[in-house]
Amino acid sequence: MGYGRLPLDEQLAGLRALLTRNPTLVEVLTRAAVLALPDWYLVAGCLYQTVWNVVTGQPPESGILDYDLAYFDSSDLSWHAEDAVIEEGCRLFGDLPAPVQIRNQARVHLWYEQKFGVPCPPHDSAEAAIDTFEATTACRVRDRFVGDDLGVGCGLGV
Repeated sequence: MGYGRLPLDEQLAGLRALLTRNPTLVEVLTRAAVLALPDWYLVAGCLYQTVWNVVTGQPPESGILDYDLAYFDSSDLSWHAEDAVIEEGCRLFGDLPAPVQIRNQARVHLWYEQKFGVPCPPHDSAEAAIDTFEATTACRVRDRFVGDDLGVGCGLGV
């Protein structure tokens, strides 16, 4: 395969080809645009698990427990605002074979220490939050995926 040795545009084309083998992932990206969330990305395990599945000959959706949709909206940090988005997502994604978890990355600092025992400073963007995910190979794909541009970000590079 050797994707890592290819020019960046060819790496991105290869990534797109691998990700589009997962019909649920494509459907999540397509529907997510309807939510019109600020600074949103599909992130983490659903992306790298899809790639791993395809390159190892497994069904593209194998082992994917959920799809994580991250967004950044610092205009209202209340639980009520985030919960309204989560509820809208439940209606939008409820018929898919795996749940879609939606979280406002602008709120992470409000609950992180209580849940994980260490403080988390406020983030100033979705990208900044995603770059702190415990999986250092976290990848993110966003709305431009549906067009010709994949819209990929990887904190440590592709």
